[in-house]
Amino acid sequence: MTTTRAMRRMTDPPGDHPTNPAAPPGAAPPRDPPTGPPTGPSADLSAGAEPRTRTGAVRPTSTVPAGTGVLRAAAVIATVPYLVLKGAWLAGSRIGIPDGSVLLEPGPLPAVANAVTMAMDACVIVLALLLTRPWGRRVPGPLLIVPVYTATGLLTPILTGFPGQLVVRALGLGAGDVVKAARGPFLDDWVYTVVYGGFIVQGLALAGLFVPYARERWGRCWQGPPGRRLPSPTGVVAGAAATVGAAVGAIPLYWAVGGAAWLSARQVAQYSAESGVISAVHGLCALAAGAGALLLARGGGVRVRWPLALAWIGSSASLGWGLWLLTAVLGLEFADSERLSPMIYLAYAGQVIVGGLCAAVLARFTRSRLAA
Repeated sequence: MTTTRAMRRMTDPPGDHPTNPAAPPGAAPPRDPPTGPPTGPSADLSAGAEPRTRTGAVRPTSTVPAGTGVLRAAAVIATVPYLVLKGAWLAGSRIGIPDGSVLLEPGPLPAVANAVTMAMDACVIVLALLLTRPWGRRVPGPLLIVPVYTATGLLTPILTGFPGQLVVRALGLGAGDVVKAARGPFLDDWVYTVVYGGFIVQGLALAGLFVPYARERWGRCWQGPPGRRLPSPTGVVAGAAATVGAAVGAIPLYWAVGGAAWLSARQVAQYSAESGVISAVHGLCALAAGAGALLLARGGGVRVRWPLALAWIGSSASLGWGLWLLTAVLGLEFADSERLSPMIYLAYAGQVIVGGLCAAVLARFTRSRLAA
């Protein structure tokens, strides 16, 4: 029971903080100067075509965008505070953990969670190298897309929510003493600033590395308008994503403005404008996922980068956090006064559904563009 209390504090909805990445071989020169237009690979290059190998496959270029080294270093350095804290906690240190915190109670679950999240953050280092080193061009697409998609989903609410919470506090609308007392001790305030500040740097650096990498490797996926409609079955999936996204997005937006329906007494007591920011972010992500899926499926003249960004960010955040929170609450035991309403489970399941539906549309759209 004590260990589940610690896990509940790390995943409890809605919280006061975001809950917890050569040129092709040329032909031998002729004996006599050519008298006509160039032919062969040199003709392709002179005409502006992509360089190709002997088999005709497009050879990746080696252009390195300016600032790549800085972004890579920033991403790697930003992982240090989190990795050091997690390592210290696994070693038995209680730095940043106040007296009375449930994290100090015995049990294996906090240690397992620390080890898993430490490994996840270490993957940012691998991603930063993969996106900037020549061998990264040879990595199969799915082995890159899955971790980048996951990192996008997990970091988006932090990149948007934590700065929003800082603004709320600066305006004097932060959690009061009554709300803080209802929550009880968990972590020192400086821990959130250091850890989430590092996450924000990681997210911005990885975005700055991934966008030019993806533009060079899969640029035709986001060039021009979406084009013609996707096949009818995909349109049905997109319509379902938009419908579920509208319903699922409305629930956390209702909680964000202070709505108390379907919340336990403990959750109502812990509500503040800061927690409302996080609820609003989750609601907007669900709406973005539905809108992005619908725009990709229906085609049209809108520049494809905007619906593609909505679908990518919205679906990854909804799927990632919905799956995390749903798994957490299903694995916890609650006292009668803390028991969650069925709507909480439905809201988290809805996030998973809309994220999965939008991801399916996104995959179908990407395949159609690459095959064109």
